[in-house]
Amino acid sequence: MNHGNHPTVLRLRTMRRRRSRRGVALIIVLAAVTILTVMLAEFQDESSAELSGALSDRDALRAEYMARSGIQLSRLLIAAEPTIRQAIAPLFMMMSGGKGSAPQIPVWEFSDRVLGAFNDTTGHEEFQALAGVDLTQGRNLGIEGGRFELVIVDEDSKINMNVAARGDAFSQTRMAQQLIGLMAADQYKPLFEERDIDGQFSDSMTLCSALIDWADPDENYYNCDPRSTATASATAPEDSFYQMLKTPYRRKNSAYDSLDELRMVRGVGDDFWATFVDPEPGNPKKRVMTVWGQGQVNVNTANAQTIWAIVCAGAPLATLCVDPVQAQSFFMFFSMAKGFTMGAPLFFSPKAFVSTMKGQGMIGPILTSLGIEPVQFLSEAETIKMVATESKVFSIYADGVVPGYRRETRVRVHAVVDFRSAPAPGYGPGFVPAGMEGMVPGATGGATPGAVPSTGTGSTQFGADATDVLGQSAIQGALVPNPGGTIIYWRME
Repeated sequence: MNHGNHPTVLRLRTMRRRRSRRGVALIIVLAAVTILTVMLAEFQDESSAELSGALSDRDALRAEYMARSGIQLSRLLIAAEPTIRQAIAPLFMMMSGGKGSAPQIPVWEFSDRVLGAFNDTTGHEEFQALAGVDLTQGRNLGIEGGRFELVIVDEDSKINMNVAARGDAFSQTRMAQQLIGLMAADQYKPLFEERDIDGQFSDSMTLCSALIDWADPDENYYNCDPRSTATASATAPEDSFYQMLKTPYRRKNSAYDSLDELRMVRGVGDDFWATFVDPEPGNPKKRVMTVWGQGQVNVNTANAQTIWAIVCAGAPLATLCVDPVQAQSFFMFFSMAKGFTMGAPLFFSPKAFVSTMKGQGMIGPILTSLGIEPVQFLSEAETIKMVATESKVFSIYADGVVPGYRRETRVRVHAVVDFRSAPAPGYGPGFVPAGMEGMVPGATGGATPGAVPSTGTGSTQFGADATDVLGQSAIQGALVPNPGGTIIYWRME
């Protein structure tokens, strides 16, 4: 009898096989769940990264265009300043006793509040507090989902390093006087007694010569030392310092393109930069030097250190320039005066500034009462040529800000705008400033007061034919000055 085929035996064998396979399905299921979990986690990470990247790009683009909006609105505000000045001219005429014309009003100092109507809700509140109007009655005002922050810097309130690039002896002498006046104080002497960034000893005269030689177009060494018997532009060649460096290069002999280019000049290191160029990097209004501007310093908007440098350039032996106590009193007075006047101009003309420093006029006696001796300029006429009371070149720092859940997206645009040849807002094809006649077909030309404002828009407003965008008319129209000024520098961070 074959017991192996007995039903009981077969049942036992089946039960043993089942017991040996028990748990296989569970293992397969667990393995499948593990693989799916890993795949899902990876898919989620990739999706989250792509979503974060897309949101970041979206917010960056929004922030960029908010900053661009701030730039364009600032240009409009500065272009409207002559109109504002004309409205309050009678008040200034009364203050000056009817002498001279009304000075420029620094409306750009209040750009964040004046332009608040076009900003977020916080900007609306600031504008309403300033103007006393209810913006809820307006339509399509302001922006949502972000804001722009503005800082407008008057570049004509700085010492323009590109004056030396003009190449003439007068400009070089003016530049040398301003630099010497800036660096001449006793408190700065320790800075020039130690080795500079290149391991050399460079006194103030050497640095002055190096800064001028970098920008002037000739190959002759410029001697800044007023005690030297040599001519201003010596016949000796410029020094070969840059050729002896580990990585040699040549001096530019052309205008500075940006302020950072100053760092390539011999002896300009961090200490010099923090003292004479940009004392507070986070506050561009404290900057002392510039590479943009007219060349004359606006004494109504310049900071105390720059005004002091101008005074000492015209009167290097004045007590104010050699006595640290008087210099400190001078700095304190002008800093307090600017805060007290809230940006209102102190001087109606360059002559008024010279008279004040001589102890005359309305402000001169106040300086004298503070112990500051009247200044005797070597040449009042030359000093008057160094200063101005109106600015034409401005740096606009616009930050576009888009808040997020855990982070804030911020994009900064720095634009430098030149208003020297800008016509009044609204003048179009029938108006071309003097000197631009013949450049635009059909333009009558001439900076004639009372010219009829244009009703055109877009490119036709500035003389270009909109139907010939790629043609000669569009190119010539682009050369016509814009009422919003000409952008000469643009940088986005």
